[in-house]
Amino acid sequence: MGRSNDSLIPADTSWLNDAGAAAVCRMLEDAGHAVYFVGGCVRNALMGLPDSDIDMSTDALPDQVMALANAAGLKAIPTGIEHGTVTVVAQGHPYEVTTFRRDVQTDGRRAVVAFSKDIAEDAVRRDFTMNALYATPDGALVDPLGGLPDLQTRQVRFIQDAQARIREDYLRILRFFRFSAFYADQVQGFDPDTLDAIARNTAGLETLSRERIGAEMKKLLSARDPAPAVAAMRQTGVLPMILPGSDDRFLAPIAHLETDIGVVPHWFTRLAALGGTDVADRLRLSKAEARELDRLVEAAYGAEPLHSVAYRAGVETAQGALLLRAAMAEQPPQTAMLETISNAAQAKFPVQAADLMPALSGPALGQKLQELEARWIASEFALSKQDLLS
Repeated sequence: MGRSNDSLIPADTSWLNDAGAAAVCRMLEDAGHAVYFVGGCVRNALMGLPDSDIDMSTDALPDQVMALANAAGLKAIPTGIEHGTVTVVAQGHPYEVTTFRRDVQTDGRRAVVAFSKDIAEDAVRRDFTMNALYATPDGALVDPLGGLPDLQTRQVRFIQDAQARIREDYLRILRFFRFSAFYADQVQGFDPDTLDAIARNTAGLETLSRERIGAEMKKLLSARDPAPAVAAMRQTGVLPMILPGSDDRFLAPIAHLETDIGVVPHWFTRLAALGGTDVADRLRLSKAEARELDRLVEAAYGAEPLHSVAYRAGVETAQGALLLRAAMAEQPPQTAMLETISNAAQAKFPVQAADLMPALSGPALGQKLQELEARWIASEFALSKQDLLS
């Protein structure tokens, strides 16, 4: 087990100074058990990134964690006790505490695990070296597999044999590209051997549920610039397998345009740029998400003025359409359109049904309101109530 000095975890890291986390750690250590912070919270602290969820790992068995929590007056919830996870609530905050585990059997989607007393066995069953870093309650880094250099050089690397890790859970293929989009040094590019291992195992993606694939793709497409990772997905055959008919050529321009004009990235704009066949079904989008995606695609590829799109569908859809149109035209968008979109989304139609009654009622009333609203929108909201009614 590699252990480095305390200075590697910044002293002002929030979870090192979290009273609830300290109470959980004290509960376990006072009973003679080892406990470590693990995974995303350690990774992000070392990379200077915003906090991730606080997860802990211990050599105490789940039943022991439950009993110790109850004895300490803390609430214990057996959220995933069969897999070793107990949620302990301290100071009003929940903390996931998971017993060291080792894989007994895997089928590419889920694993049968056995509990372990060895932190190295727990580390080996994780996906990437940057996620197999632990920290003691006082902030000393524990690196059982020597993954710290990968994190320091921002390399997303599978633990030990890439093909073995992939075949344990084929979702790790998509997680590799998602982690690369968020954490990797894009200048270094991708390790050819890793891409080869992925390309050899793309058939395993067919065993995954579309819900899991959709959830992972939403996260990936939320990265600041997912274009290099998605291009690598195309090159390895992953992208056409999960989104047949998709095309990533507009993804990089859109990511750059978002930065240039200060638009907050949104995954569904990037998904609209990718396109594909039966996208909503293949990614198991909710009905609301599917409608939003359809509306964006219609707005981007249609001729409806953007002020009309913003008024009817909102700021995000209109901004997405602006970006997609600019990327397709290979022209930067007019930044003045952002103000137009913002104003249009807040515009209020000045005519109400009562203004047309009792002269009109029923279907005729509804039709007249629609006609007046269409005129008002066409005027870019310049016509007043008096103009419309005269």
